[in-house]
Amino acid sequence: MPAADRCPCGLPQPYAECCGRFHEGRQSAPTAELLMRSRYSAFAVGNPEYLLGTWHPDTRPKRLRLEAGQEWTGLEILGGTGGGLLQNEGTVEFRAHYSYRGHADTLQENSRFVREGGKWFYVSAL
Repeated sequence: MPAADRCPCGLPQPYAECCGRFHEGRQSAPTAELLMRSRYSAFAVGNPEYLLGTWHPDTRPKRLRLEAGQEWTGLEILGGTGGGLLQNEGTVEFRAHYSYRGHADTLQENSRFVREGGKWFYVSAL
C-alpha cells in the first residue's frame, strides 16, 4: 500500500477504512484505543472538529487551533487499562512523534477516556 494511502495511526489499513470512517461519522470508535488512534490521525490530517467532538464536554476547550508547520510522523501505543468493548473507562499510554518546523520531537501521554451514551470521549492526560 502506498504510504499516502496508509492511515496515520499506524494500523495496516487505508485511512478511509481505518480512522477516516470515524472522522466522517460513519462509525464511532468502539474502544478507547481506537478513539485515541483516531484522535492522533485527526491531528495528522488537520481535523480539529473531530478532536473537539470527541473531547469530553467537561474538559473540552471552546476552540482548538492546530499548529501550522507541525507534521505528525508516527504513533506508538505503549499500554493501557480498560477501554474495551464492554467497559466504560480506560486509559491509553502513547508516544506520538512529530516534526515542528523541521525539528523532530515526541509527545508521551497517558490519556483517560470514558464512554457515555455508547460513545468514547477523551477526558484528559493523567
